[in-house]
Amino acid sequence: MPITVRDLRVPDWPQLWPMLRDMGVSDDPPEAHRLRFAALLADPRWALLGATDAGGLIGYAAAQDQGPHLRSGDAHRTVRLHDLYVRADRRRDGVGGSLFTAVRRWAGERARHLEWQAHHERAAPFYERLGHRGDPCPQPDHPTFLLDLAAG
Repeated sequence: MPITVRDLRVPDWPQLWPMLRDMGVSDDPPEAHRLRFAALLADPRWALLGATDAGGLIGYAAAQDQGPHLRSGDAHRTVRLHDLYVRADRRRDGVGGSLFTAVRRWAGERARHLEWQAHHERAAPFYERLGHRGDPCPQPDHPTFLLDLAAG
């Protein structure tokens, strides 16, 4: 089935909510999460992208433009990839790679770096298969990945 990556929309909420719960959410009531989702959709600093096929939403990514630095302006501007999730039944089908490519493209239009952390067993191997290497950080189970978007 062909995969399409597009901006998420408010009507995507019912299919997105189970994915968010699977990733882990705060104890806020579901309505608070839905309202936050709607607010972030309207915020140009956020990319909320969905991977879809003929059956609907199969994955999502959430990235945030951290904005210019106080001291260096845009020279070190960073986009933070907060989430990249693919439904368990669609993993290893190219969905994650399609989402990551879309996030990288979005980040490359506005920032110098793309940064993210990934669990060393559950998620880091995916990024390593894409050719990225994480560095140790204060959370030892979550290496930090930093991609210089100006390097190509």
